[in-house]
Amino acid sequence: MRLLLVIALLALTGCKSKPTLEPLPIQPPAPTKPDVVQSLGKDLDKTDHRVASALVAIERNADKPKVVVAESRLAQSYLPQPPEQDVQFAMARATKADPVDYQKQMAFGRQLATSVTKAWEKLEAQQAEALRVSQLKDARIVELTKEVERVKKDASAQTWTLVGAGLAVVGALTTAFMGPRIGLPLLLCGAFCGSVPFIIDSPWFEYAAGATLVISCGLGLWWLADRVKDSVNKSKDEPPQA
Repeated sequence: MRLLLVIALLALTGCKSKPTLEPLPIQPPAPTKPDVVQSLGKDLDKTDHRVASALVAIERNADKPKVVVAESRLAQSYLPQPPEQDVQFAMARATKADPVDYQKQMAFGRQLATSVTKAWEKLEAQQAEALRVSQLKDARIVELTKEVERVKKDASAQTWTLVGAGLAVVGALTTAFMGPRIGLPLLLCGAFCGSVPFIIDSPWFEYAAGATLVISCGLGLWWLADRVKDSVNKSKDEPPQA
């Protein structure tokens, strides 16, 4: 009999497989907010453009020493203070004024500017990927939260189902061996317990619960008023004591 009861309970509750979650990609070590990179990039672009414009003005006004000095100082204001060794290197280059050295330095400068641009583009791509992975993590947190709530809900439903199935089996056995007077209430209780998850999930549950509460309060007040009324009538019917 116990084996049949266990089989019946397993058939009622069912078996649910654990959902498999895909692994999240690795988040790059970059800021997730795009405005951080974009704001810094705009400031760097503005600095580069102002310095480049001043250098163009110097080249086009090479015959005007005052303009050259003023534009040079203006360009330097947008740049950090250079190390003294770099200043000495530039002064030696200017003193030598070798066209070959200038060509080599220009090629090095273009190569350095290209590598910096590529590094910046890589940073922007990492920032976009970091934002995407961060959003995936947020979505996974929401998904896991919903899954936890679902598991709790299923566990509660399975508990009510187990209780209902147990009462139904006990009620059936009690009806068979002790009569329907004792067994039928147990069967009804088992049916009610098994239907509790469906009742709670019903969109009308709140209205039904509220109506039941109001009716119960009304019946309680009516019973209390009736008892008070009976007590008053009973005191009136009693003869006065001498």
